[in-house]
Amino acid sequence: MSGWNLTGISAAPWEHPGAAPSAGAAAEDDPNILSVTQAVKLAGATLDELPPITVLGEVSGFRGPYGARGHCYFQIKDESSSLECIIWGGVYKASPYELKNGLKMRFTGKFEVYARTGKMSFTISRFEPVGEGLLRQQVAALAEKLRREGLMDEARKRPIPAFCTRVAVVTSLSGAVIDDVKRTLRRRNPLVELICVGSRVQGEGAEAELIEALGRAAAIEPAPDCILLVRGGGSFEDLMTFNDEALARAVAASPVPVVTGIGHEPDTSICDMVSDRRCSTPTAAAESVAPAATELAELLRTREHRLATAMASATGEAASELARASERATHAIEARLSREALALRVLAERPCLRRPDETVLRRASELEQSADRLEAAMARGQERLRSSLERLLVRFPAGESLLATPRADLARASERLVRAGRGVCDARSSELARQAASLDALSPLKVLARGYAIAYDGEGVATSAGSFAPGDALRVRFADGEVSGTVSAVAPAAASAGA
Repeated sequence: MSGWNLTGISAAPWEHPGAAPSAGAAAEDDPNILSVTQAVKLAGATLDELPPITVLGEVSGFRGPYGARGHCYFQIKDESSSLECIIWGGVYKASPYELKNGLKMRFTGKFEVYARTGKMSFTISRFEPVGEGLLRQQVAALAEKLRREGLMDEARKRPIPAFCTRVAVVTSLSGAVIDDVKRTLRRRNPLVELICVGSRVQGEGAEAELIEALGRAAAIEPAPDCILLVRGGGSFEDLMTFNDEALARAVAASPVPVVTGIGHEPDTSICDMVSDRRCSTPTAAAESVAPAATELAELLRTREHRLATAMASATGEAASELARASERATHAIEARLSREALALRVLAERPCLRRPDETVLRRASELEQSADRLEAAMARGQERLRSSLERLLVRFPAGESLLATPRADLARASERLVRAGRGVCDARSSELARQAASLDALSPLKVLARGYAIAYDGEGVATSAGSFAPGDALRVRFADGEVSGTVSAVAPAAASAGA
């Protein structure tokens, strides 16, 4: 520690010129002995001279962010040591990464000493994941991205058929996984047809091979009921193939439902999250799409029993309903027959139906009586007419002599009337001719024919110039037609004469 002298010959950084030592200090007795405050300040000053350092460690005992400021407190450790750490809220909020226990991270910061307790801590200014921790952060970010897009929504996922008969499996054809799948399907249901589509499941380029294999599996004709995307267990880094974004989108977009069985129980891959069904292992995936034959037989027996019960119940209900309907129909028919029988009895009580011969005889007798009365009445009428005719014939010659004188008077009166009518008509015709001549002489049309005209205002014939005012409409009639116009000026007769 160059620059420091504990003998008191040179001043320490915490000492100020002219400052007296504290009352409890031992410096008066021995300049090489420091107070607690001096020791803490010495340690803090020494650590302040150190440049920022980067430490690799695992997060442990993480606490925070606390309150509105968001400070975080935790330790970082390795196999043999641990270090108290602080991240101020502003630093933590500005970082794209989140901290949690178990993450292996790289931390950059400086050591500081808290004066009140003398405890040393590592104040971090920057941190970032490394190794598996970095991969987990990347996987978490991708999962959140796809979740926001809706690729993990349960409503989007398609149901897997309860009884799959054709199953395609996409996996490595050289490992034990494919044998496990085949063995599981044969054991549970040998009727299930298995179609194997090979692909690498890890290593460089495995993602592209798996995407291409999924496409080939979905294009199989006839189409399989589902696709198994499986692989065995491995490290987190080995399973990163199934955390690839392009592969995850291919799984979500597959036209055939996809069941994943990626053998790494503690972790869930992105492909697991977007698949239509996620199983923990390849064997579990195969079991989920191929119910055992014994299970199917039991299911069939259960369904058969339920069907028989339902049919018996339905048959019983139908029989009961039929009996009720038959009873209702019987009652209705009996009621109808009763009404018809009553109506027949009422009709049968009518005399025309009880004794039809008596009715016919009575009506015949009534008709004969009516005919006799009609014949007698007609005879009496004929007799009255004959008597009247005879009386008229007796009186007819006397009537002719009585009419002779009135007829002669009528003829003479007619002649006088004709002569008088002619005289009256001639006199009236002469008088009418004289009046017509006088009327024709007084007719306005005759006046118009001599060159005069008739003026009309809005109400009729105008008899005075005072009937008009400038701007009024004017209509003038001549013998051969009419003209219309507007009055521009009105002048009295005297003015016109003077002009």
